[in-house]
Amino acid sequence: MTTSLRSVGDAELEVTDWGSGEPLVFIQTALTADELLPLARDEALAGYRKIVYHRRGYAGSSPAVPPGSIARDAHDCVGLLAALGVEDAHVVGFSYSGAVAMQLAASEPERTSSLVLIEPPPVHVALAAEFREANERLIRTRQEHGPAEALDEFLSHLIGQDWRAKTEQQIPGSGRQMERDAATFFDCDMPALLDWEFGPEDARRIACAVLHVGGSDSGPWFAQVRELMLDWFPGAEDVVIADADHGLALSHPAEVAQAIALFLERER
Repeated sequence: MTTSLRSVGDAELEVTDWGSGEPLVFIQTALTADELLPLARDEALAGYRKIVYHRRGYAGSSPAVPPGSIARDAHDCVGLLAALGVEDAHVVGFSYSGAVAMQLAASEPERTSSLVLIEPPPVHVALAAEFREANERLIRTRQEHGPAEALDEFLSHLIGQDWRAKTEQQIPGSGRQMERDAATFFDCDMPALLDWEFGPEDARRIACAVLHVGGSDSGPWFAQVRELMLDWFPGAEDVVIADADHGLALSHPAEVAQAIALFLERER
């Protein structure tokens, strides 16, 4: 397992690249830089070349300059694959990066061998107004009181007042990383997601096989996301992880990895 910096246009991205076999790229989601690392390390995916990287503004990658853009993040992923000598890859996106993965697969179908979507963001569902309002409220907190207070408000609501201790247990160093990179989350990622335009016509440009993975306890936003994904991708495989919520990539990495491995095996 090696970690290095790769030049992608006007930025350098920090990437960890290990294993051999068909390339499997994990696009970093928002806020937590290494949330997909436990999933990528799972033994079920041992037969693949794993590529896990940090997007602009996170960990050791170049800073992100607002405004953020889903299209820019997708373009960065394509550039990174080219820099690594990878012509096409299986692509995994989770939450925010599910949007990036869909944009990549629609814009660069020849680069995408298959697409794994782990609960993409609920920006195009019936309850999208609730999701947008929650994000806009956090952006206002960031503008009025700074990224640290907005981060505490967000994670206290999502995880609890002891979010620092809990996140450190799951991924050592993640609390400090999130505090350091919070401005990227609020100034680039959130606005980029709220501005992202993607619909059925865009989905029809995705030619590869699709897997959607969700949690049984993720709530109404992501229940509607699941319905939308199965509508946009009628032939998609669908896996629901029992007793899992939207944190399933960290809470149930073995189950998610097994679902991905079985899907990829069927696509060979």
